[in-house]
Order: sequence, then structure tokens, then C-alpha cells
Amino acid sequence: MDRSQLGFHRIARTHPERCALVVNDATVSFRALADRVDRVGRGLRALGLAEGDVVAALVGNGRVYFELALAAARYGLYLVPVNTHSSPAEVEYVCQDSGAAVLVAEAQLGQRLADGAVRLPTHRFAVGGDLPGWRPYADAADASTPGPPPRPVAGALMPYTSGTTGRPKGVRRPLSGRDPDDVAAELAAARAELFGLDPGEGVHLACSPLYHNAPGVYAQIALHLGHTVVCHRKFDPVAVLRDIDHHRVTWTHMVPTHFRRLLDLPDAARTGADASSLRTVLHAGAPCPADVKAAMVAWLGPVVWEYYGATEGMVSILPPEEWAVRPGTVGRPAPGVTVRVLDDDGADVPAGEVGTIWFSVLTPFEYLGDTEKTARGRCDGLVTVGDLGAFDEDGYLVLHDRRTDLVISGGVNIYPAEVEACLVGHNRVRDAAVVGVPDPQWGQRVVAVIERAPAPAAGPASGDEALAAELRELCTRELASYKVPREFLFLDVLPRTEVGKLDRNGLRDRYRPEAAVGRA
Repeated sequence: MDRSQLGFHRIARTHPERCALVVNDATVSFRALADRVDRVGRGLRALGLAEGDVVAALVGNGRVYFELALAAARYGLYLVPVNTHSSPAEVEYVCQDSGAAVLVAEAQLGQRLADGAVRLPTHRFAVGGDLPGWRPYADAADASTPGPPPRPVAGALMPYTSGTTGRPKGVRRPLSGRDPDDVAAELAAARAELFGLDPGEGVHLACSPLYHNAPGVYAQIALHLGHTVVCHRKFDPVAVLRDIDHHRVTWTHMVPTHFRRLLDLPDAARTGADASSLRTVLHAGAPCPADVKAAMVAWLGPVVWEYYGATEGMVSILPPEEWAVRPGTVGRPAPGVTVRVLDDDGADVPAGEVGTIWFSVLTPFEYLGDTEKTARGRCDGLVTVGDLGAFDEDGYLVLHDRRTDLVISGGVNIYPAEVEACLVGHNRVRDAAVVGVPDPQWGQRVVAVIERAPAPAAGPASGDEALAAELRELCTRELASYKVPREFLFLDVLPRTEVGKLDRNGLRDRYRPEAAVGRA
């Protein structure tokens, strides 16, 4: 693979008329997208942004996401993608914590921020509509000096992720100062070799939210390989099959929830679409039930690749042919990655025994503004995100818990501590515990277990159904929609261990769907 030919801007120079994006059936060539990237990049620099400054993007899947991501990567900036379901307070926190100098938001999302009266960056640009105090996104593009930057320099994504503390932190990698095309080509070539992707005339389907790290990165990798990206605003199984057939999609990235929704379609819908063009289907984000994966392989053939990793780095790979003999594992360490399973004293545990998974990363990183969190996740040159697992006798990794308290619903991380902090703000809640329980559609669903506070002296006490409704309204107001508990269970006292820690495992074990009230 000739890496000197890879990289989005190199492709734009050698194959300018090749289709780069398909969005809502409208096509954008590599030449046209590259021109917009340079205009946006120069416009951001003209605002006074310097190398290493931060741009926040509150935009859904579409052309603007790629313009901003590729401009940041070419003009030495950090791009912070923000979840479009975030509440105004959550957007404010990410902007303030990251030090974002610019916020670009879709107009309807920006309106929510204006209504929430939150502190935002001075430079704000609205996409697709007018907002008081915001400039049109078109103004972000500097049209006065056409052409590439005098000295392209690699920028980076700075995704936000979190642990069980619930407060997200930016995963910040140092800027290299290198040529961005070289950096992009190296990344694209490495992933292409890993997953059997061919540069040139490929087609990638982006059907997961690009503000999540993996879907956003792999969609950009597709462009760096010279592939066309067919971009969906949201996951719709019917539209996914239609476009796989129509555009002859060669690869995509999904989560197990997407697999379930595709498999739930009527047989006629699945057999009526030609999916034979698919060569690689990547999946990650949550454990995939064996029956679901077996059904996908039976339908699509041996093209389904699983990998395990985190925003912090890739850990392991499970190729299609190995899943057949090692179902239930997440594969062996990725090439060049060291993976160890350690006990609480930092010693390797024997095969078959559970410990904390530690792994090496190719590029060092820090959790922005949190030296304690950064240091806590380091050991002998390796890092951990707190996941537990074990190696089998042949070196395949088996996951046991995706962090002790983490809930993964539809492939999205939900941090219980954040939801609990919201719930205990209600005067009828003495304590709260949020757990994930199995769900056939989403993998897990969020359940809140509430320890009631005594009724206020004045006024009648509300019943459990009424209190559940009040708590749901509170969470809807303060949190992103996917974090709002689907069900509420009320107890007189939450179970705790002898040392006073909340017994989440006990709660999961005793949870009974019929005991929950106020289901959404």
C-alpha cells in the first residue's frame, strides 16, 4: 500500500471529481469539499485562533461535520465534537472545560442554548438558520484568500469521555507539528491493513452519530482512503439496506443495537436488498450477543469484524474467521498493542482469572485538566479505562464488565453518577442508584432505584407513580434524553456493603421488571 497516495487532500488533488460525500442524495466531490475545508480553516484562523486552540461542534451527521473535522486536522486545531442530545448545561460544561474559542451549532440546537442562558464561547456560528448573537456559519469561511494554508500542520480530535465520576474529560493528545497528510495516511493505512480495506473506489456508510469517536474517526479514514462516504442523519434500518444496495457500500461501522434493528426487519425487506457489496462490517461499543452475531454472519457472510477499545485506544481485534472458533471473546491484542490483565497489586493474573485490562497506546494522551485521573489510569507504561476481563488459554480476551458502574445502551456510555446527582436534587429523594439491566433492543436500559426521603411537613406525599413522573421530568430538563431512566424502582433503604458502599451488584441481582413503576 503506497501511503504517499493516501490522505484526503492528496486524493482531492489526484482525483478531484471523485465523489467524497453523499448527504440526502446530494453529492459533494473531493475538490469541492477540500475547497470548503480550506475556506473554513482560514476563516477560523482569521478569528485569531492559533495552533492548539479548540473548536467545539454541536452538529449532526452531514457536510458541516466533515468540513470542521478536516479543517481542524489541517490547520493545527483541536475539534471537540459535542453530543447533539446534550442539555444546555452539558454543552456549557464541555465548552468551558475544553477552553473552546469557537462553537459551531445547528440553529435548532443553538436555540436550546439561547433559551438555557448558558455561558458559551465568544465566537458562535449557526448552521441552517439565524440566531440572535450568532453569526451565520457561512461567515466562518474566509473567501478572500483562496488556496491551501501556507504551512499545513496536523490538528486532532479531542473527544470527551468519562469514568464513573460522571464528569466527562477531554482525551487530549499532543499535536505533532507534522504534515497532516502524512498523519492521515499513516492512520488510514494502519486501519486498512488491520481490517482488509482497499484504498481507492470504496464506499463507506456512516449511520452512527459522528460526534461519537469511533464512527467519526472511521468516516474520516474512509475519505483518507479515497472512499465515498454515504452519510445518514440517524440510523434507519430500511434506509441502511436501501443505500447499501443503491450505493454498493463496501464497509460500515455499527453497534449491536443496529444489528438487532436490521434483524428485526421482515424477511422480505432483508432478502429484497442486495448487500453482497459489503466486504467489512465493523462493530464495537458494547458486547454483542452470540445469537445476534451468528444471525448477522449467516446473513452477510464472513465480513463481520469485532474490536474492543475505548476513546483512549484500540485494544483487541476479532476477525470473522476467528469468531467462529472463539465466540464470546473480543479477540487477541491488536498489532503493536500490549495488553495485560492485572490484579489490584499490579501483578499479571493467570489465564482464566479476571482482572483489570491494561493496554498500550500508540500516542500518549492526558485527560484535560485532570492530572489525578490521568495518573490513576497508568501502570508500567500502560493505561486502563477500568474494564475487567480475562485471557483464555490461547490469548483471547474475554470481557466481564464494561467498568463497574457503566451502563451501555445502544452502544452509548451512560455514567450513573451523573444521573444520580440529578435525582438526589429532588426533595423526595434521599438517595439514588442507577443501574443498567438487560434489554433485548438496546443491550441495557437505564433503571433508577430510589430511596425515598420523608414527606415534607407541609403538603401530601406523592405516590410512587407521581414521584416517578416528577423525577422523569427533572431528568429530561437537566440531562440528555438517552440518560433519562426508563424505569423507576422505589425502596425504603438502598442496599450497602459493610463499609458503606452502594451494592450495585446486589441491586442488579434483585431487580425485577415487574417491580418497576413509571416506565417510559
